[in-house]
Amino acid sequence: MSDVIAVSIWRGRGEGRYVDYEVPRLDSQTVLDVVTYVQRHLDPTLSYRFACRVGVCGSCAMTVNGRPRWTCRTHVEKVVADGRVEIGPLANLPVVKDLATDMTRFFEKWQQAKGAFTPSKTRHDKVAHIMPASPARVEVDKAIECINCGVCYAACDSVRWNPDYLGPAALNRAWTLVNDERDAGNKARLAAVAAAGGCHSCHTHQSCEQHCPQAINPTASIAGLKQRTLGAYWSGALT
Repeated sequence: MSDVIAVSIWRGRGEGRYVDYEVPRLDSQTVLDVVTYVQRHLDPTLSYRFACRVGVCGSCAMTVNGRPRWTCRTHVEKVVADGRVEIGPLANLPVVKDLATDMTRFFEKWQQAKGAFTPSKTRHDKVAHIMPASPARVEVDKAIECINCGVCYAACDSVRWNPDYLGPAALNRAWTLVNDERDAGNKARLAAVAAAGGCHSCHTHQSCEQHCPQAINPTASIAGLKQRTLGAYWSGALT
């Protein structure tokens, strides 16, 4: 086994190119370790984003050999092929520079999907008790673990084909709030996710579920929104 890894890293913006580097091969080495080595020892102008390094924040997400991943939890040994690894920015997002993408549109869509909690009570009211075993809470048990890393958005074919599609993360967030009995914004939220580019634009390819580092299934959340919006139409709550 070679003691070095041939690494191709995207440099520049949308019109950039892949540049090759050689990085020492180490035990228990992550892809983020490789990128950090290049920035610290070979080219200090390399731009990338990371924070926690332990799979909590999701900010180190990049495209590794064509697949969106958290690079801090991706070991080189699992992705290296013939001694080579290709690392690029997340797809479906504008590139700021090198491996850093602009997440603005991603979070704007989160807002479009009415992903902010709308309180139904004031601070003077008693705190609502949500029982862990209640059907609505069980429905979103896994969905609330989303940390908005953008991996599902980068993997989504529907986003690639339709730039107006809200995307799996934003719709997954909407689903968690639709099932929150404390929230008072569901009429506007259901109208938002039922509009053009909303949940009915999902083609159910399940790329989001296949790539999610948290093992969340946004496709299931989106299917729930489709059912809920259809019911709202039939009942006259949506026109």
